[in-house]
Amino acid sequence: MILEANVIADKERTRSQSGGGPGNVWLRPSRGRKGEPPLTRDRIVHAAVALLDEEGMDRLTMRRLAERLQVGATTLYWHVATKGDVIDLAVDAIFGETPVPAHHARNPRDDIATLVNGWRQAMLRHPWAATVPSRQRPLMGPNFLTWMEFLQSALLRAGLTDKRLNAATWALYNHVMGATATQSSLQLSAEETRLGQAYLESQRDQYPTVVANNYLADDDWDANFAVGLEFLLDGIEAQTKR
Repeated sequence: MILEANVIADKERTRSQSGGGPGNVWLRPSRGRKGEPPLTRDRIVHAAVALLDEEGMDRLTMRRLAERLQVGATTLYWHVATKGDVIDLAVDAIFGETPVPAHHARNPRDDIATLVNGWRQAMLRHPWAATVPSRQRPLMGPNFLTWMEFLQSALLRAGLTDKRLNAATWALYNHVMGATATQSSLQLSAEETRLGQAYLESQRDQYPTVVANNYLADDDWDANFAVGLEFLLDGIEAQTKR
């Protein structure tokens, strides 16, 4: 068991550091083989998403994924070079679950809101996916890029170009990913909320605004996300009128 773990770790390091080509799965050609393999990339991705949904990012290893697929680690490595590749593929599969709208709305603001809200729902169905930016790997899968094309074309139609278009894209991206990551990870019990609010009350002289606005107890995630999105869309609209 220890020997197998060492072999897997060596493969990860070798493939990610040297002879594995570019460091992103989308920039490397798929490895082919003669005949129909018993294991496919689609099967791997489906199993990876299920494992991540059930147990989270920290529990995903190439060995555990191979066990779930009932194959050896060597067979798995034939199809995906690293754990990072598996995560990239799994995240892109999430974006494939909900297609972008088939047609643009008359008002690009409606397109932006529709896409961003759909994006948030996709992340909430698979909360581990919101931690992907911390890995410092760009999202470049075909499904994600289809979403990004729809979003940026809507921003372009709204009147943003060049740096302002990219800045608006990142603002919306960060709103979705930050909000869903916080909602998924910040799960305070009623008792924790009560104790936290009591502590703030004891510090009212130092933090009067925080206490007065019920900072800890406000867990209306849907409303807060919607209002934050309206702030961003209002700002984008104001920029187009300059």
